[in-house]
Amino acid sequence: MHCPLVAPHVRATRWLLTVALLSSASASAQTLIDTSAAVGIQNTLNNVAAPSPVPFIQRANTVVQTVQSQQAQAAAQVTTPSSSVSSPSTATRTVTVMPLTAQQQAALTAAQASFKAGNYALARTQYEALIAQNYNNPEPHFGLAMTLLSLKDEKGATFELGQFRLLAPERFEGPYNLGVIATRAGRYADALSLYAEAAKLVPGQAGPELQVQVWNALAGEQLRKADYAGLTTTLGALQALKPDDLDIQFRLAQAQFMSNQGAQALPSLYALLQKQPARTEAIRLLADIYAAQGLPERAIRELDAGLTQVKAGRDRAALLLHKANLLALTGDTKNAVFSAQAAHLQDRSNVDAWLREGQLRLQRSDRAGALKVFQGAVQAAPRDAKVRVELASLQLALKQYPQAAQNAAVALTLRPDAATQARAQYVQGVALYQRQQYAQARTLLNSSALAVRNADVTLWLGLANYALKDYAGAAAALTESMKLNPTLTVRQNLASALLAAARYSEAEGILQGIVKDNAKNSDAWYFLGLSQRAQLREEDARKSFKVAANLGNTRAQQALVQEPGK
Repeated sequence: MHCPLVAPHVRATRWLLTVALLSSASASAQTLIDTSAAVGIQNTLNNVAAPSPVPFIQRANTVVQTVQSQQAQAAAQVTTPSSSVSSPSTATRTVTVMPLTAQQQAALTAAQASFKAGNYALARTQYEALIAQNYNNPEPHFGLAMTLLSLKDEKGATFELGQFRLLAPERFEGPYNLGVIATRAGRYADALSLYAEAAKLVPGQAGPELQVQVWNALAGEQLRKADYAGLTTTLGALQALKPDDLDIQFRLAQAQFMSNQGAQALPSLYALLQKQPARTEAIRLLADIYAAQGLPERAIRELDAGLTQVKAGRDRAALLLHKANLLALTGDTKNAVFSAQAAHLQDRSNVDAWLREGQLRLQRSDRAGALKVFQGAVQAAPRDAKVRVELASLQLALKQYPQAAQNAAVALTLRPDAATQARAQYVQGVALYQRQQYAQARTLLNSSALAVRNADVTLWLGLANYALKDYAGAAAALTESMKLNPTLTVRQNLASALLAAARYSEAEGILQGIVKDNAKNSDAWYFLGLSQRAQLREEDARKSFKVAANLGNTRAQQALVQEPGK
């Protein structure tokens, strides 16, 4: 039984940009360091991805001096943790730390020289020989660990750092470097615990730069975990170490904002802007704090004040786009359009500003204006897949099917991300369906459906299957669509597909639900009659046909005079 389907309206999906609360910044790369060259790290709240692998600390001058002083004294008794890589546990044992003899100290110096010269194989042999002579001194274990790391033997290095930690639990290099290994292995919870331990130990053991490095590593893991309260504490400690560092001051303000302490960040932000009045990310954060306090007008005034200080076109565009977002949140979409437009006039390459203006125009039902904006965006960024898909989506809504299909196809050649690719496949698939190219449409819609669960995608996939007389496939796709969003259109189309697939009782169940919800739906009454007649329940079928006929359904009128089975 072949029944006509009800085609849904094509809707332009509006992918609204959210207000960017965090400004863009990058973390500096981190490499191995030695005593004389400590490399600092920048980890900001903006860097939500995994931080760059932190560097291993090979030696801190202050620690060397402390150890050499200890070696001149008698052996010390220390209480040590278990051999676990995590922070010290309650299981402990007593280890006697043995000082190096003069001959062993000379051997240690030779091994360190081999390491410094890059002769890691020789250094490994020298350190291992020294460990065989004096296992209970931490220095050879530490040197061997650094050597094994240089030889990419992290398993061996982990063991040696564990031994070093047993012998020198008061030193920060052990937990810190184990934290580095844990970060690189993706064991972030372990890394967080180890860095926290190192941060407790490092004060008084190393200079400010190394302390900053340790605290930054801890901050990176707290950021990964979204522990903004802990991050606020850590960045406060960093600021105490480097009170004149404006980047740390800004990161602390970000952390306070993210931990719902935005008002507390205002004094330091204003102080920062007195020194760097054109710092765009700080101006935006200031506006966000006021917006979060329920003061969007104040936030907009802060952006306007910042615009008087900022001269670079790219930075002005960022502030104007931010203003557009805030205006939209207040419901002033008219001025939001003007602000977004001003943003891409300042910086033609600001794709987000183009898209935002187009989306705002769609909110104001200005499809013609939005179309011009998206076309301008494509000219400004012809290799941007998201821009192409925005244009294609609007063209689809405007029933410009050839243009929509073409732009969606181009987007698929521009290496889009997974979400953009799925959306482009959906737009191209619907456009091809409307041009009766059902086989190609089904292939594209099926690929989109496999990538993302979406009611509209599976609805159109069902329609394409139905057009190809694959009624089982149509029923399966439409069933999935109904699970995601049981609209009337989906339910009626599913009932039609089930009728065509001779699954009459299932179709009847869906149609009974439709007429219960809307007793004046003549098509649903007609299809209900068909499902009942197919089940040889002629009396029920005629009742349904009569209701449909009384509602003006001409097919139901014909069904009443038609003999069953013909």
